[in-house]
Amino acid sequence: MGDATVEMTRLVSTTVHDLEAVVRLLAAGGIAAIPTETVYGLAADAANADAVALVYAAKGRPAFNPLIVHVADRAMGERYAGFSPLAERLAASFWPGPLTLVLPLAAQAPVCGLVTAGLTTIALRVPAHPAMQAVVRGLGRGVAAPSANASGRLSPTTAAHVLESLNGRVSMIVDGGPCSAGLESSIVAVDGDDLLLLRHGAIALEALEAAAGKPIAVAAEGAAISAPGMMLRHYAPNLPVRLFAQTASPMEFHIGFGEILGDRSLSRRGNLVEAAARLFETLHRAEASGKAGIAVAPIPETGLGMGINDRLRRAARR
Repeated sequence: MGDATVEMTRLVSTTVHDLEAVVRLLAAGGIAAIPTETVYGLAADAANADAVALVYAAKGRPAFNPLIVHVADRAMGERYAGFSPLAERLAASFWPGPLTLVLPLAAQAPVCGLVTAGLTTIALRVPAHPAMQAVVRGLGRGVAAPSANASGRLSPTTAAHVLESLNGRVSMIVDGGPCSAGLESSIVAVDGDDLLLLRHGAIALEALEAAAGKPIAVAAEGAAISAPGMMLRHYAPNLPVRLFAQTASPMEFHIGFGEILGDRSLSRRGNLVEAAARLFETLHRAEASGKAGIAVAPIPETGLGMGINDRLRRAARR
């Protein structure tokens, strides 16, 4: 799928000058890591098959795993997909923001087949982060951007995480500081009046259902892959992960929550928003701790806890 090696990886800022350089790179068929409010994305022009192939090659990502296309707004999104009234309602409620909608692919959509993995649907999101917004608007068309990490590994929430994983495989990394949400987008497939949650994420299921005005079914584990983040083992550190750990052995890095402090807590207050924002950064720290394993305190299976536990279960699967 192309050579993922580059001569040098450059760290750049979020100044107008640097972001214009990123736009020129993408327009010329290159790839760059760009922050969003969820995690850092590895970006390419979604219409350029060679550029998208570089993304797959840099990540070592299987070609059957589709990519999210980031668009500037609903109007741009309509060039790529058909919006039912229910899809319009969800978009109005959560865009820009951490919601990805899987929608019927529009005829003549300006996107290469690698992005959709040959499916008749496309995953769209309108990001809230000003850096990604500036790049999408500057390019004038959709930007395909999976998480900027080696496939299956921990998602990056800082530029340093990207550099550690993809140094020498991406031309530019835009350093926009830590991601505010720290958890990938929620993914909802909309087929007319039918809704299916394909991935728990940075928007709680209850909030999605409230906006939709109806219950949302949740895709079963092992369902056919129709969106990113559905592989059974994903978001994983290089250490074994043990869940529901009230205590930890001396050889385990203990990730705490609430009253269980551990070596580092996701949230001493038991706040799930804070825990989601700190999840991947804490897993990166645990992986670098020199311990033989990672033990994670119980996380409530409510609200954003459903997204946190989804990532942890995939990380723990061997």
